[in-house]
This record gives sequence, C-alpha cells and structure tokens, in this order.
Amino acid sequence: MSKFSKSEKSWVLYDWANSAYTLTLTSTILPLYFKSLAGEAGVSAANSTAYWGYANSIATLILAVLAPILGTIADYKGFKKKFFTLFFVIGVVFTMLLSVIPPYAWVLLLAFYVLTAVGFSGANIFYDSFLIDVTTEERMDKVSTAGFAWGYIGSTIPFIICMIIVILSQQKMIPLSVPSASKVSFILTAIWWGVFTIPLLKNVTQNYGIPVEANPISKSFKRLGKTFQNIKHHKALFLFLLAYFFYIDGVDTIIKMATSYGSDLGISSNSLLIILLVTQFVAFPFALLYGKLAEKVGAKKMLYVGIIIYTFICIYAFFMKTTLDFWILAMLVGTSQGGIQALSRSYFGKLVPKENSNEFFGFYNIFGKFAAIMGPFLVGIVTMKTGKSNYGVFSIIVLFIIGGIILTLVPEPKNDKPVSLNEGIEQVKP
Repeated sequence: MSKFSKSEKSWVLYDWANSAYTLTLTSTILPLYFKSLAGEAGVSAANSTAYWGYANSIATLILAVLAPILGTIADYKGFKKKFFTLFFVIGVVFTMLLSVIPPYAWVLLLAFYVLTAVGFSGANIFYDSFLIDVTTEERMDKVSTAGFAWGYIGSTIPFIICMIIVILSQQKMIPLSVPSASKVSFILTAIWWGVFTIPLLKNVTQNYGIPVEANPISKSFKRLGKTFQNIKHHKALFLFLLAYFFYIDGVDTIIKMATSYGSDLGISSNSLLIILLVTQFVAFPFALLYGKLAEKVGAKKMLYVGIIIYTFICIYAFFMKTTLDFWILAMLVGTSQGGIQALSRSYFGKLVPKENSNEFFGFYNIFGKFAAIMGPFLVGIVTMKTGKSNYGVFSIIVLFIIGGIILTLVPEPKNDKPVSLNEGIEQVKP
C-alpha cells in the first residue's frame, strides 16, 4: 500500500470496511439467526427460506429503481459524497439496530435487513464511481484490484471474531446465549464498517461532475431520459454491460451455489465454512496478481483469462466427486473471483464519461444485481430436469461463453494498454 496515494488508500480501505457486512451478515450469521427466530415463531423452514429470498429481491428492486436516478443526480459536483454518506449511514445504523430487535419480531428483523442491504448496495454505487476521482485511468486496474484484495482480508478478520463468539456461546464457555452472541456480531460488523470508512469520508473528494444548476432533480430525469434515447452514442458502454451481465452472472452463481453443491457431495457444514475462509485468503494475492498482469497485458485480456478459468471450473465441477475435488474447485474460484470483478469495475471506469460516472455506475450496479437471477434459475431448471446437480453447475458454462463472445465486440478503451510498473503516484491527482 506504500505506493498508493492517500486518496487511493482511503478508497481501498472502504472495501476492507464493508466486506465484513457481506460475509458476516449476508452469507452466514444473519441468515441463520433469522431462520432461528422465524422457526421459534412457528414459521416453517421452507417458508423462512422463501421470506429471506423475498427480502433480498425487495432490496434489489429498490436499488434497481433508485440507482440510475440517484446516480444521475449525484453527477452534480458535491452531490456524490452526500449520497454515499447517506446510504453508508443507513447501512451502518440499521446493521447496529438489528441487535435490539426482540426475539419474536422476525418480520421487523427482515425489514431492517432490507434497509441494511439498500444502504450497503446504494453506498457501493457511489463508492465504485469514486474510482475515477481517486486515481488516473492508467492506475485504475491496480487500485480496483487492491480494493477487492484487501476486502477479502477485511471480511475475514471480523468474521472469525464473530464466529469465535458464536461458537463459544454454543459451548457455554462465555456468559452469552447464541442469539445474544449473534447480536454482538451485528454490532461488531457495524463498528468495523463504520470505523474503516472514516478515511474515505475525510480524504476522498469528487473531482469530476456537472456544475450545479437550477432544478437539479428535474433536469437529472431529463438527462437520464436522453441517455436511454442516445444509447447508440454509448455503444461500447452498453456492449460491455451486456457482456458483464452474462459472465458476472456465472461468477455470482458459482459463489452462491457452491455451498449447496458441496452439501450434495456430503461435505459437512464445518468443512464448508473452513473452505470458505481459505478461499478468501487465496483470493487476496490473486486479486493483486490480476492487477499486476493487467498492467502488462491490459485489463481486457485478463478478463478473458478469468472467463476461461471459470469455464474450466464448470467443466471440472461436472466430474467432481470427492471432498478433495471440492477443495480444488474452491481454490480455482479463489484465483479469479476477485480479479474478474475488480477488473470489470476498472475497465468500465475507463469507458464512462467522467462527468456522468455516477449515472453509468448506477447502470453497472443494476446489471450486476439482475445478473444474480438468471444463473441460479438455470442451475435449478437443469438440475430438476436431469436429477443431477453436476449437470446444473455445468450449464453455467453457457453464460461465460456468451459473455466472452460479447466482450470481443467491446472496443478497447484508449488507456487499456500496458504501462510501466514503476510509474509512480505522482501521476495521481491529490
């Protein structure tokens, strides 16, 4: 991190800060806590799973409606930080408030979770967009991959602490019930997220934007309408978003379906948890490696590498039978999941017009959100038709092939070219 400017470091630290939310709340402790509360209230396991899915869908829908609108308004100078701060505060505050909800109020818990998800995803729109403000186009790949890399480590530290607290409470080695230990985890996650966001709030500013004018909201809607009308003038952007929609759907599906597939192979929950943690640590150096290699050969070529690796993962999963096979699969995922996501973000950042970056990153986040629908549906349909989950996982290969083909049609951004590794931070705006 010594070769990064203060604004770059502060931006990277936000990935370190908010990744704790993803691993601790979205993926592990909160879903289990919710199902426990719902079960005690007489809700069946199947229904509680359905309600959890509905909550995630509602949060996605809210963001899908708000993202391009708020992004367009935030393109006015001075608005980006305000919107980022608003959503960040919503996310942190309601994450903290999860700890005070009574045991019987599972509906309220679900409602607060939706607000935390809206805050988390809403802040990410403006966080991603800040990439163009904190660094130059030549350094975007390096900075973006650093964010993902440090995010993997930043997610594991509070997660391990929270899991230790929960396990100790289960073993009655500390004077906390399991529900109380879960509530402590929510508080620790909120604190981690809040504290490590302070550098971004202090050191990152909006350098690009549209001068503020009268009636900014109504004029923002007009600009948004013109964007849709003039899609042909943004051909490279929308071709990339289409390619991204397919291949990132494959990436997200493999991440989300991995534990279910592992369970089908008979791998225990504890083993799956260990594999998940190890994958996070493997992903850290490989995300940085993707950034280094992108400096030498260009980000687009490294996106192809990621797509090829994920295509091989689908093929390998088809023949997978043992726990060792699953370990190998998970490590392969770890080599590329951070790199392909980080370089997608920086590649898109090179394509967007800087003064309209929030508007376009709003679309970028929408495509990423809705991409999470098609892949799991494809896996489910193929698995049900064949009766074999390995056929379902193999079917995802179609998404990577389509995404890769469309990516070949995307014009190269002028700055997606190899650069000298010793180009220093003097290039970066203060």
